[in-house]
Amino acid sequence: MNNLDYYTPDDMPKEIQGYDAEVKQLGVGKSGKVGILDLELQKNNTGKTVVTKQFFQIPLQIQRALYPEISLPEMAYLYVISPSGGILQGDRYRTDILLKNKAIAHITTQGATRVFSMNSNSASQIVNITVDENCYLEYIPDQIIPYKNSRYYQKVSLKVHDNSTLIYSEILTPGRVAMGESFEYDICYLRTHCKNQDKKIRFLENIKIEPKKQRLNEFGILGEYEIVGTVYILTRKEDVAELENSINEEIRNNDAVSFGTSILPDESGIVIRILGNKTEKIFDMIFKTVEISRKKILGASFSKTRKN
Repeated sequence: MNNLDYYTPDDMPKEIQGYDAEVKQLGVGKSGKVGILDLELQKNNTGKTVVTKQFFQIPLQIQRALYPEISLPEMAYLYVISPSGGILQGDRYRTDILLKNKAIAHITTQGATRVFSMNSNSASQIVNITVDENCYLEYIPDQIIPYKNSRYYQKVSLKVHDNSTLIYSEILTPGRVAMGESFEYDICYLRTHCKNQDKKIRFLENIKIEPKKQRLNEFGILGEYEIVGTVYILTRKEDVAELENSINEEIRNNDAVSFGTSILPDESGIVIRILGNKTEKIFDMIFKTVEISRKKILGASFSKTRKN
């Protein structure tokens, strides 16, 4: 099996397939075009979460685990990094993360996911996350920035045990606003779904934005806002209602953003949608959500992730 076989999804949307043209510079599947990250974490015999399996292929790699949290010294903090600076046309990324044996971790990215301008093909990324029984993971990447004329597909597959917790977030911006680019990309297609340990579906969501074909400022889409953030909290059923109430109680009076929460089917978790016009305000809400959730689930405090 070659690197591209390792990556290739079996359900690429037809909207993305429409851009499947030859890349004249450096073709799909060539060296440097397929990023692979395969990561496994579990607790060791001292109770500390450590990396027990690691494989990466540039342009994806992972930094060594850090342990900066005073309230949770056993929690591993990891940063996914890419020396390429962004995702180019024809790039195919895949990340596999597995937590087991009561592991607890916080994973983020080095910086924003910048999807560069394209004159051919598209770029795509697959993320597979498995959280086994009695494990806890916060996966909080930086924002997605689609440049002018870019095409991006992201498929996130989550498998979370009913007795574990995953907090997963994503932020989609309108583009390089400082460069005068706002909603000038061709398509951004985000597909996220989650199952439990018995392959029972916990939720399925597709977000497809084609700014050149849609009126995004209409009521019911983005309205007066330009940035959308989403947080999924998959946790034990008995904690869901109280956790949603706590989140609503603590962040309802924020005038900088508009937000709403919903309990997922069968009370398997919570989805939070945040709309705003400043990325840092969206992050403030996400970090507050993580803080509330970690306190409820682990009984520990949360310090904002350091990126410098």
